[in-house]
Amino acid sequence: MEELRKRPPSWPHIAAHTDLLLCFGGMRLSNTSVIPGGHDRQVVGGLSRAAARTTRIVTVSAQRDDIGADLDAEWLGIAPGTDTALLLALTHTLVAEGLADDAFLVSHTHGADRVRAYLRGDTDGVAKTAEWAADRTGVPAATIRDLARSAAAGRTLVNVTYSLQRAEHGEQAVFAALTFAAFLGQIGLPGGGFSHGYGSMGDHGIGVEQVKLPTFPQGRNPVSDFIPCARISDLLLHPDEDLPYDGATLRLPDIRLVYWAGGNPFHHHQDLRRLRRGLARIDTLVVNEFHWTPTARHADIVLPAATPLERDDLAAGPGDSRLRAMPRAVPPLGDAREEFWIYDRLADRLGTDYAEGLDSRGWLERIYETWRRTNVDAPPFEDFWRDGGTPLPQRPYRDGAFSAFRADPAAHPLGTPSGLIELFSPTLDGFGLSDTAGHALWIEPPVEADSPYDVQLLCNQPSHRLHSQLDMTAPSRSTKVAGREPVRLHPTDAAARGLRDGDVAIVRSPQGSLLAGVVVTEALLPGVAQMHTGSWYDPSAPHIADCVNGNVNVLTKDVGTSQLTQASSGARVRVSIERYDGPLPPVRAYDPPRFASAAS
Repeated sequence: MEELRKRPPSWPHIAAHTDLLLCFGGMRLSNTSVIPGGHDRQVVGGLSRAAARTTRIVTVSAQRDDIGADLDAEWLGIAPGTDTALLLALTHTLVAEGLADDAFLVSHTHGADRVRAYLRGDTDGVAKTAEWAADRTGVPAATIRDLARSAAAGRTLVNVTYSLQRAEHGEQAVFAALTFAAFLGQIGLPGGGFSHGYGSMGDHGIGVEQVKLPTFPQGRNPVSDFIPCARISDLLLHPDEDLPYDGATLRLPDIRLVYWAGGNPFHHHQDLRRLRRGLARIDTLVVNEFHWTPTARHADIVLPAATPLERDDLAAGPGDSRLRAMPRAVPPLGDAREEFWIYDRLADRLGTDYAEGLDSRGWLERIYETWRRTNVDAPPFEDFWRDGGTPLPQRPYRDGAFSAFRADPAAHPLGTPSGLIELFSPTLDGFGLSDTAGHALWIEPPVEADSPYDVQLLCNQPSHRLHSQLDMTAPSRSTKVAGREPVRLHPTDAAARGLRDGDVAIVRSPQGSLLAGVVVTEALLPGVAQMHTGSWYDPSAPHIADCVNGNVNVLTKDVGTSQLTQASSGARVRVSIERYDGPLPPVRAYDPPRFASAAS
């Protein structure tokens, strides 16, 4: 997967070679702005639009507009959370109609026979036919068979967005997509095979090799204990309990102090009421911040950090054409300090020489000059800083991921126990987990008869901000409805609830409730609603709702994707949606807290 991440089929490869680009989870071009460096979003968008002129694009999603309108893609509407069922049925069709590449499966994969047995229903009595999948996905059986035949008839690239794995059993969709691509037999061919990232990151598919960049040395953490990031509340609420993870168990330690820097769990974590209970249990929460984020507002101690405009830095991302100097625009205001300064002073109090006698500017020069030893064309630091940057090598890769493996799997084995693509993993199977098997697995969702939560809410990335950053600014506020985050509904669902554009609705789940502004659109399937993540958490009117600003994570369940990975599962949740006609509380999420001196 590391090779796939670094060398996916480039957009020029797709334009030249790909007949069908099959996108599970859509391919939103707004996400091309999510780039760790200086790539030009317009360049990336231009490359994708050029590919669309020669390539048939099919987007599989519950949202019609989950892909750029100018890509002229075909929309295949699917019930949320059923992509795995569709992929298994597509693979079943290949096998049943003799379209699978059996020679590739023999020479380049391990466990294909176990997958065939599962598809036939030998292991569970259920054949994964197109009709079986149609009952679960809402995609007609004839459409499924036609799509499988089209994929086998030409060069096909199967792409899965990050969002599909961020749900309960989300790993299975990725595993099933890789399985389908392997049965097509096109992995390692130009513009074909499997990919994981188009529509999720802007640097995916730019076709340029990544080069080493100047970075601060990471050192070695002497503490070996860790937890998956998504299990924060479990850590805080259940000390000394065991957590299944990656075929083993982790013992959760008893944490009494939390130091949080560079993040905002009140944006990215699920079930915020549960998170608040966990943070209330510890003795001290310390937060480095330069905004009064919801996390900072929950802290016992806030260390005011300088913004990127108040400190010197370097900037570049994978595949960038230039390493940029980032001189500060203004000195740190008020009591704000560079984070380097904060850590240096803390280390000094702990008796550690963290900075090795250098200030932050000295460290920038050191890491740059260390990098320059292997980049002899780069100028000395002072020249680099004066000129504002230096070019980075641009080495387009001719061959995409797995091309050498395809040509000779014995000489270029993969980093798996067998050296092959493991469609059945004895290692995974040996873990004996109830929600993971050795092959891609469909797990039937529980049936909730007479549940009031009758709408599937999709919680995806925003288009007018990055995650929760700068939610208070004009670009983000331009999308608000009635001053809070919008919820989108299909016209039939809106009409059944007496809702129109501009109304305010109360959205509930077993975990909590929020207020949201209503937008009615035909871009969604009936029974599906959609909200963006990242609206700042505002619990200022708990008698009305747990968040009056529309933070979706008051609704999402705090459960891991599986016992294997324990990753975030906040991409969707079942909710009820009703019209709200009560007094509309003000949004206070962006107001600074009252200080003791101001209140006296």
